[in-house]
Amino acid sequence: MTPTEYEYLRKFLRDHSGLDLSADKQYLIESRLLPLARKAGISGIGELVQKLQGAGSGALVTSVVEAMTTNETFFFRDKVPFDHFRDTIMPEIIKARAGRRSVRIWCAAGSTGQEPYSLAMSLKEMGAALTGWRVEIIATDLSQEVLEKAKAGIYSQFEVQRGLPIQMLMKYFKQIGETWQINPELRAMIQHRQLNLLHDFAQLGTFDVIFCRNVLIYFDQDTKINIFNRLARQIEGDGFLVLGAAETVVGLTDTFRPIPEKRGLYKPNDPRAAAAKPVLAGAAPRLAVMAGR
Repeated sequence: MTPTEYEYLRKFLRDHSGLDLSADKQYLIESRLLPLARKAGISGIGELVQKLQGAGSGALVTSVVEAMTTNETFFFRDKVPFDHFRDTIMPEIIKARAGRRSVRIWCAAGSTGQEPYSLAMSLKEMGAALTGWRVEIIATDLSQEVLEKAKAGIYSQFEVQRGLPIQMLMKYFKQIGETWQINPELRAMIQHRQLNLLHDFAQLGTFDVIFCRNVLIYFDQDTKINIFNRLARQIEGDGFLVLGAAETVVGLTDTFRPIPEKRGLYKPNDPRAAAAKPVLAGAAPRLAVMAGR
């Protein structure tokens, strides 16, 4: 891969996905895109670049972006956010929403489904506290391929051994040969939708809780600010935003504030402040692609 080809692919990925690769990631592109090129009958990175420059097909563009996507995820990943969900978020939501008895949750980088299904299991474990409630979980991701896996809810023995307590495996999954499938009741709790965070997501409506974990670390500062401002418009004034351990709003935006002694947990400030802020130059909304949930 020539320096010119690498620079083209860096810009291509930044424009189509928001992925901001540093100048020394040639090995990453080669390891991800060479297998894709061979599978498509393309001789190498040079020819792949030529096809993309020649108004490559939508399928090729999608394949290139998805090949660069990292979908590192497992059940109850990092544990702390799910402790917050059980011990802080839902008790407050149940009290605040007692009148309407409904809750909307958005997993903004749902990947192959482990995060939204972990939330669904957590809600089921709350038992009578949510009897008669309307629960809606929206799980979005760029990749249609990972969404199909999430919809099926079928996982290997290795996947269910990563973070999933054995009692929940036996309670909420059915063994099918050497794989495990989450039960239909939990699958029905989640709506899986393809979504590019580069685009407007206002059509999703407002949420009580937004999980947007291990996504923004791959973006430049202007893009992070832009996404935080737009997330603030999609969250209820007393809702919660959950970020990954390596992510923060501090120093970027005043649309959210951290909750003291609750790592990764944030509350929105006045959303009108975000609506009034101008979008920074070069801060076109970009997609969260290299996400580990």
